[in-house]
Amino acid sequence: MEKSFSEAVETRRSIYQLGKNTTVSSQRIREILSNMVKYCPSAFNSQSGRIVLLLGEQHVRLWTLVKDVLRRIVPADAFTKTEQKIDGFAKGIGSVLFFEDMTVVDGLQKQFPLYAENFPRWSLQSNGMLEYLIWTALEAEGLGANLQHYNPLIDEAVKKEWNLPAEWELLAQMPFGSVEAPAGEKSFLPLENRIKVFG
Repeated sequence: MEKSFSEAVETRRSIYQLGKNTTVSSQRIREILSNMVKYCPSAFNSQSGRIVLLLGEQHVRLWTLVKDVLRRIVPADAFTKTEQKIDGFAKGIGSVLFFEDMTVVDGLQKQFPLYAENFPRWSLQSNGMLEYLIWTALEAEGLGANLQHYNPLIDEAVKKEWNLPAEWELLAQMPFGSVEAPAGEKSFLPLENRIKVFG
């Protein structure tokens, strides 16, 4: 069930109960992600965003790895709840890992010293747009997702497991799959408190 971009923006929510009940193919998911990465805006056209798509057993491996790391630091009496949450992510069909290639950011800082302090901030802004584009695109395909931040706890384990460049900085993890339970109601602050218009 495809939605328009506007519809997907309105209906995109954090979906925590994920499943594998979808007809969206892995090829289609790769196409969506490739398109979003290609066209995501970035300062100075830096294109510093990087993603890793994990499907099937590789996706499950990520969340097993997260559990293994957290088991070492979460008190035993609190771990059951943590484990249940992470197992819920593993029930989806895949995960997207979001990175920034810091060699690109460092290179721009050297090339444009006048703006050096801004490039890390601009890099994060671009990655946030990439996360949102992918999340909304998955919603448009009828898939649910949520955004997690187990970095930096899992950074080294992730890089080692998938042999990723040391210069890639992990920023977020997005498990996705079929929507097995809808998100709860969302409240909104009054727009007149959030928008000012002049002219």
